[in-house]
Amino acid sequence: MIERVSPAQLPDDIDALHALIDRQASSLEAAEQRHAAALRHAQSEQAQREADIAARDATIVHLNEQIALLLARRFGPSAETVSEAQLGLFNEAEVLAEDEAEDEEASSSATTVGPYQRGTPKRRPLPAHFERVEIEHPLPEDLRVCPEHGVPLERFDETRFEQLDIIPATAQVLCHIRGKYRCPCCTGHLVTAPMPAQPIPKSWASPGLLAHIATGKFVDALPLYRQHQQLVRIGCELSRTTLAMWMVRAGQLVQPLINLLRETMLAERYVLMDETTVQVLKEPGKAPESTSYLWAQMSLGADTSIILFDYDPSRSAAVPTRLLEGFEGTLHTDGYRGYDRASTELELIRLYCFTHARRKFVEVLKSLGLNPKKLPDKPPPKARRALKALSLIKALYTIERRIKDKPPDERYAIRQRDSRPILDKLHAWMKATLPKILPGSALGKALRYLDNHWEGLVRYCDDGRYRIDTNPIENAFRPFCVGRRNWLFSDTVAGAKSSANLYSLIETARANGLDPYGYLRRVFTDLPNAKTVEDIEALLPGVIDPASVNPQHVQR
Repeated sequence: MIERVSPAQLPDDIDALHALIDRQASSLEAAEQRHAAALRHAQSEQAQREADIAARDATIVHLNEQIALLLARRFGPSAETVSEAQLGLFNEAEVLAEDEAEDEEASSSATTVGPYQRGTPKRRPLPAHFERVEIEHPLPEDLRVCPEHGVPLERFDETRFEQLDIIPATAQVLCHIRGKYRCPCCTGHLVTAPMPAQPIPKSWASPGLLAHIATGKFVDALPLYRQHQQLVRIGCELSRTTLAMWMVRAGQLVQPLINLLRETMLAERYVLMDETTVQVLKEPGKAPESTSYLWAQMSLGADTSIILFDYDPSRSAAVPTRLLEGFEGTLHTDGYRGYDRASTELELIRLYCFTHARRKFVEVLKSLGLNPKKLPDKPPPKARRALKALSLIKALYTIERRIKDKPPDERYAIRQRDSRPILDKLHAWMKATLPKILPGSALGKALRYLDNHWEGLVRYCDDGRYRIDTNPIENAFRPFCVGRRNWLFSDTVAGAKSSANLYSLIETARANGLDPYGYLRRVFTDLPNAKTVEDIEALLPGVIDPASVNPQHVQR
């Protein structure tokens, strides 16, 4: 506190005056320091309050985005299509030219429905291999006389109209008769005619029945209890437990084919991989409600495509490392970090999926409460930034649609010429925009995902065999996901592994143009009698002629 002195109290001595002045100066300096400290404290508190308010505002924005995104996921459309009108604001000239070229190639009779074009419907003829049952419709007698001349009418031609008729499923019993032979001179030499090996020895299940049940469950997503009801309606009393046991045994039967397919796939240079959840009730050491995983691998060779599913109770990094042991080449996945260990230990080239990167920007629109298909004429700034990224990514996909049927060397050349400049624009825009956006916002997350995975995202341009995304393997999961919604879970680990084997064989067969039922019937008939590796290789999906197992050639 400053010492106050009246003029009358001032000392006459000069040294005393100097001492008084020094004390006053020290008091004044201390007061200024206290004031400065108080001011700094007040400023610090004000800055902290402003920071707290800014943090709260950012949290509110983030939570609002999350609420809007969750509502969109729960109640909004699942498609990632974005309004063409808004994307058109950012289209580059070359993209517009490509779209116009595609429009010129479209049929003039096409009808526009939303973002799609639908051609004029045209009835297809019924399959020629179906049996024709002719039903004659005679002209009534009172109409067979000409009303003008009174003479009988003569038949000179006919018209035909075909309808498709369905006969409900019927069952038949195959009676295997094995003759017994003996020597007429003695009673000691007896011989019984041999019988071909069956898929399940001493079982009622024929190859055709096993193929029918497997096709129903793994292709048509019919749970076994529904198939049990269907069989009961035609008079077959087969319990669900029996059907389940047959499917487990069938999945174990095809293991040699799965092993050969895995060897072939690992010898390829390019593999896609993904995983999804599955529930197994009787998993040792795990609660019934716990989550396990179905892992998928796909190779897209020039001659054959292979899709393999594997069950594992874990999603750890050890699983892809085990499944990819012996593989040398390029691994294409989403951004899940569980694949990093396999990529590092096996020294694999890593590609990432552009669909996942695009999805992040679509989620930006949804987090703002916008419907991507019906955007306003003047979207907010965050939406415009997301649309800028989406327009450039759309340009990349436009190129991919144009070159999808070209050989790899041509795809590589076109990507280097057309896709690389668009990728450079996207990268420059991303680097310029990233510092301006809050990291925790939906747009910030989308930009950081693009930045963190950039090297693996653009690597698809390095080889014409590579895909821009992992959509092929995600589409391979669809039959399983549809079935999972119906049957919900697997009962045992053996059942889950057998299901993975049968899904593998069926999806690989479909990818190679084979009818699932006809192919499985052939496998269940011939595989039990296979004696050599060559016999098993002859049953691989890429080896069997589609004409020998597809519907019009299947002997039922």
